[in-house]
Amino acid sequence: MFDLLVYYGVASETFLPELPQELWRAGKLELAHGVQQALQVIRIATACLGRFLAEIESRGAKDLYGHGSTASWLAEIAGLSRGEASAVVKRAIALNPTRALDGTEVPPLAPATAAVAALGLVGDERIDQILEILKNLPAEISAEERAGAEQILANLAPNAGPRQLAKAEANLQDLLNPDGNEPKDPEPKEPCREITLERRKDGFWKLTGLLDDETGARTAAALEAHAQPRPVDEFGQADLRMKCERMGDAWADLLDLAIACPDQPGTSGYRTLVHVTIGLDELKSGLGTACLDFVGTMTAREARLAACDCLMVPVVMGSSGEPLDMGRLRRFVTPGQRRALNIRDGGCAFPGCHRKPKNCHAHHIEHWADGGPTDLRNLTLLCGFHHRLIHHGDWEVRMAADGLPEFIPPQYRDPLRQPRRNTLHHA
Repeated sequence: MFDLLVYYGVASETFLPELPQELWRAGKLELAHGVQQALQVIRIATACLGRFLAEIESRGAKDLYGHGSTASWLAEIAGLSRGEASAVVKRAIALNPTRALDGTEVPPLAPATAAVAALGLVGDERIDQILEILKNLPAEISAEERAGAEQILANLAPNAGPRQLAKAEANLQDLLNPDGNEPKDPEPKEPCREITLERRKDGFWKLTGLLDDETGARTAAALEAHAQPRPVDEFGQADLRMKCERMGDAWADLLDLAIACPDQPGTSGYRTLVHVTIGLDELKSGLGTACLDFVGTMTAREARLAACDCLMVPVVMGSSGEPLDMGRLRRFVTPGQRRALNIRDGGCAFPGCHRKPKNCHAHHIEHWADGGPTDLRNLTLLCGFHHRLIHHGDWEVRMAADGLPEFIPPQYRDPLRQPRRNTLHHA
């Protein structure tokens, strides 16, 4: 193979590094020279490879080897991916002459760069940078100006790094196009947004996605606004959630806001559409399961929580699992009632909570599943955290004689269980 390189005039035996028998005996100067010589041999061999590939491209890889393209043939024999092989072939065609279908020669795009590459003085990275610079030159310049610009870059490349070539590009642009490009409105880019939602076997959902810069910034701003730590409550308890947990709760808050929008398709401005696939007795006792929009199961206790502020469709199931009766859609908390709740409670009614009405659910003090009515004397606003606490914790809520909600702490928090109210929203 080396003889073949010499035959084509792109290599010489003087380029071959002399390897000492034991490299550990070599001095630092010997090591440095060995690296430089090896790099030069690799670059010369790469230049020779480009000449072969350009010739194969001219004759046609399909006729020679039965492959549809030179890149696919190179990928097979070199063990490369199609993308890697395409980059090598593209570089070879840019640096070497090829022939058109009628046999006429097609000159290379960068002959001066090819001459420097044949001497092993530049590698693929600088070659690709030069080709990219040439592509970005003004289209209206003459062939002589383009050739002159390429000669400047080729002379600079052996001793320059990427920054020096980038600076040379800026100088060439100023020289060849002093007035700059004609201003025009850029074409808007198609946004790149991907979301994947997958339900795992353990019942959790895995959310992954890819957002463009603008959407990502908006998402981060929205999540940060809702992920602030909760203030220290009147009992001196701080928010101990990690940031990732606060971001997850913020995501749930944003979903509540979006689903509660009156223009939300399919929900008419209510948080959730729950199809209860158990009897009302099970729903009242909190035992059993329910189906949430036919995308998974939830416990009956979770169904009781969701039923506070949603659209509920009871479904009576037969012994074989077939639906026997589909209940009518029941509407909870009318828009007028919600506005009245917002004015009365001013936000989450739990003592010490700062959350605003938009972040709250309408909670039935006497649960709807237990026969509780949907009127103001049986409703109060609770944020997602305190709504879950009331349903699953030891706190209790009741309506006082003056028509305002008050909360009774568990005995381990207050042995006397004195009722408490939130005074932050109407202070």
